[in-house]
Amino acid sequence: MHYEKKLEQLNKYQKEAVLDESDVCLVNANVGSGKTTVLISKIVYIHYAKNVSYKDMIVLTFTNKAANEIKERLIGSDNSIMAEELEGFGTFHSVALHLLKSVLPANQIGYTKDFLVIDPGEELDIAMQIIQEEKLHIKYKNRLKKRLELAMSIMEEEQKISPYNDDIFQLVQLLQEEKTRQNKMSFSDLLINANKLLEDYNIEPKWIIIDEVQDSDQLQLYFIDKLKGASTRLFAVGDPNQIIYSWRGSTLNVFNTFKQKYDAKELSLPINYRSSSSILEVARCFLKKGNSLKGIRETGNKIVVKKQYNPFNEACYLADKIREIHNLGVPFNEIAVFYRLQNQSQVFEDVFLKNKIPYEVSFKKTIRDIPVLNWMIKLLRFSLNHNDLSSGIYVLSNKNYGEGISEKEAGKIVKGQHIAKSDLFTKMYEFNNKCPEIMKTDEIYNYFEFDKYIRPTAATYMEDKESISALLNIIMEYVKENETTVLNGLGDFINSSALHGTNILQKDIHCDTDSVKLMTLHASKGLEFSYVFIIGINYGLIPLRSSGMEEEEEEERLFFVGITRAKDHLELSYYINPEYYRATPGGSLYIHLIPQELIQDDTVKSKAVNLQELKKQIQQAKTEEKQEKAPVKSVNPVSIKQVRHKKYGTGKILKEDEMMIEVEFENYGVKEFIKAFSELEHLSQKNS
Repeated sequence: MHYEKKLEQLNKYQKEAVLDESDVCLVNANVGSGKTTVLISKIVYIHYAKNVSYKDMIVLTFTNKAANEIKERLIGSDNSIMAEELEGFGTFHSVALHLLKSVLPANQIGYTKDFLVIDPGEELDIAMQIIQEEKLHIKYKNRLKKRLELAMSIMEEEQKISPYNDDIFQLVQLLQEEKTRQNKMSFSDLLINANKLLEDYNIEPKWIIIDEVQDSDQLQLYFIDKLKGASTRLFAVGDPNQIIYSWRGSTLNVFNTFKQKYDAKELSLPINYRSSSSILEVARCFLKKGNSLKGIRETGNKIVVKKQYNPFNEACYLADKIREIHNLGVPFNEIAVFYRLQNQSQVFEDVFLKNKIPYEVSFKKTIRDIPVLNWMIKLLRFSLNHNDLSSGIYVLSNKNYGEGISEKEAGKIVKGQHIAKSDLFTKMYEFNNKCPEIMKTDEIYNYFEFDKYIRPTAATYMEDKESISALLNIIMEYVKENETTVLNGLGDFINSSALHGTNILQKDIHCDTDSVKLMTLHASKGLEFSYVFIIGINYGLIPLRSSGMEEEEEEERLFFVGITRAKDHLELSYYINPEYYRATPGGSLYIHLIPQELIQDDTVKSKAVNLQELKKQIQQAKTEEKQEKAPVKSVNPVSIKQVRHKKYGTGKILKEDEMMIEVEFENYGVKEFIKAFSELEHLSQKNS
């Protein structure tokens, strides 16, 4: 059998986990120990050796990417598997959505089967509208999203007393009633409502298999418990050292909870196959006490710690360094740069583009980030669901698109209280009847007369038109691929895009593309690269400033995740001029936690670093000795002195004295040099 050959390739720890017959098995999987291989091997073993249908399994993951990888690898090994057999494989929210749509009686809690999923931003909009209409007293509105999540999680009536003496629990009640009236569910509603219905409606799959179980929050643990029947077996894998989503409510004692609640058998995958021994030695410095991390690879190179002047200097250094690595035969896609905050990528994008270094940036944009698509998706929502009053009002009253009327007037039209005619409202209201006749992107575009509402005279017209057309193309492809009607396909697509985003709105890293990968530490989880550069290890960046011990521990675990993405080479860096207002100059504590014997002797500093140090020393000496400064030579307004630099190109001199020179470059901004080491070529003067 095919699965038997796969079993032979596993080590003894992996094989023990796959073959385990316990009712509940919890696998503590060290980083790089083959967790995903074990998870998929377990699914295949259960199916082929134990004759359990995929339909009798529920497989829960924390990212759509992980769920897709599992399904793709299963289908890749057996092309006879049908997609509908794997409907129970997905994220917690997508599995809950599937159950509410196809299995559980959603009508019992006031919903129809065609309910739509909304993102947290839209839920917040509805909440703010309720506050205004009902004149509720709500404190700390800037933290309303977090306060709502907390208030919704409180179940007992006696605990529903606001610590701030405001109307937060009344808002929660009204918000829930309004979402039900509008036939909408938020992400948390999917789990909350599924849990309610599972109280009386038993699913009882034969197996529940959970990936990254350490990231589970209380609502997800409750979902697992409600899915689990008396005869259901449970297999979960995770690593307590990689809990990096506590801001989403993941709980630190998941492993203890499983052991106590289900009397789970605990196994381990202790061997790391990914990283060299020297990299693992560094990772151990950030490992929870009492945990071990075993490696089988050779020692490899020591890690490098670099001091950089600022992000721009580092971007220029990395452009040269990456080119040098690539010239040695290393593919670009085996090189990654990690940072803490998404906005740190911009300077690297600019410099890499200028230096022709191919790169990809991992980022996510929600529909709300693209104004015309935010408006369009609400238009489609109201067209499908006429109870979605907030979307209808938004579409008609939007100042940039829509009909530009007031919210009050739009509300009367949407609620049928206004006799004024609205062509756009009529289009949306009649869409369900017209929809079966529409099968092409341009037909939908023309039906809604989008050109009229995105205004051909607007500066954003062409960009908006392209965005709408691109999204409509994706929607129609989705309808065709799923062999469904436009009505059903559009509703499913809207729900899917709310949960996972779409290709036009989200950019993921494609590891097969030969390009350097730029990403946050969070986005790096689950990936691996030969060369890893972790930048900005300054207090305020890595780690971010924390308000308590839990946040500090999570920052440390996140850094651990970043380190353990590296297979062969790891370089860490910090700034003496970080240029981020929250960041402190100099290496953070994380740099000092690494024993010196694990760090490569880097006495031959790069020329850029020496120049910056020399500049600093000269300026300090001038200040301390109170030397008389030479007068600054102002640039003659009639003539501009131009210079050329081998990296920055042509620039104009802004000011100079006996020792320093300041130059503005078109693509790189203002740079300051020590004259003796500037390597600037003076060009002939040109009239301004």
